[in-house]
Amino acid sequence: MDLAALNIFRAVVRENGVTRAAAKLNRVQSNVTTRIKQLEEQLGTELFIRDGRRLVLTPAGETLLPYAERLLALADEARHAVRENRPNGRLRLGTMESVAASRLPALLARYHQRWPDVALELETGTTGRLIERVRNFEVDAALVATPLDPGALHDVFEYVPVFREELVMLTPRGHRPIRDARDVALSTLIAFERGCAYRSYIEKWYLECDLRPARVLELGSYHAMVACVAAGVGVSIAPRSVLGLQQNVDDIAVHPLGEFDAIDTLLVWRRGHFSAALNALREQLLADSNLAANSAQPDRIAQPVV
Repeated sequence: MDLAALNIFRAVVRENGVTRAAAKLNRVQSNVTTRIKQLEEQLGTELFIRDGRRLVLTPAGETLLPYAERLLALADEARHAVRENRPNGRLRLGTMESVAASRLPALLARYHQRWPDVALELETGTTGRLIERVRNFEVDAALVATPLDPGALHDVFEYVPVFREELVMLTPRGHRPIRDARDVALSTLIAFERGCAYRSYIEKWYLECDLRPARVLELGSYHAMVACVAAGVGVSIAPRSVLGLQQNVDDIAVHPLGEFDAIDTLLVWRRGHFSAALNALREQLLADSNLAANSAQPDRIAQPVV
């Protein structure tokens, strides 16, 4: 198996077909089809079956995919290792939406100016989803909230804390003060989908009072959440840092929750899967960090999670 064939195979899977994969790889469709057939012949098994207009992975294809991801990631790592130690190439970064909105815009602008040879790809998701994407080599690193279960990072990851966030509860204006979950007057919790670390924290907070929200309205952006809270649909939780970017804030009340005033945002990557581009990003994040302890102890950042 050659790396080019594995890269084409992965592209067909990711792009859900030959046409989009060919466009992504700047190849003609016939070349992509031929390389897939050659790979199948080399392996002695079919990797795809056609279901109408769709290509679906066979069990053999499902087995090959994680190996292809690992081999291609290892090849990228080898290329970085033999080049001069200057940031270049592709860097795939996952991030929570809150970080993308409040912490990254100016930071990434400076990063691009300083390291123009790095092609940085950004995607957003929940902490749980992003950790899995790092685990599966689908992104090189991710900015996630400290998980409620620390064991989620105790196998193949390294990490460094880069920001500290205060989580606050958002309610319609005029809501009574909130000390614990029994003071919440509305029965709907507005939150991201499961896998969001902040959601897991607030659900645990409810359970500590033997309560659960009657319903959870799952939304995909803080703009939508704040608008629903302002309209009286329910309550939500968010990092205080994102509130300055939102509309309708005059129609909501912000309630500090003391036990959630120090939730660290972590830059997470797979142990051994590091590059000059990622190191440059790590240094940029630490330079902008609101964690004085990190800047005072820079040598801790390379330590593995144990």
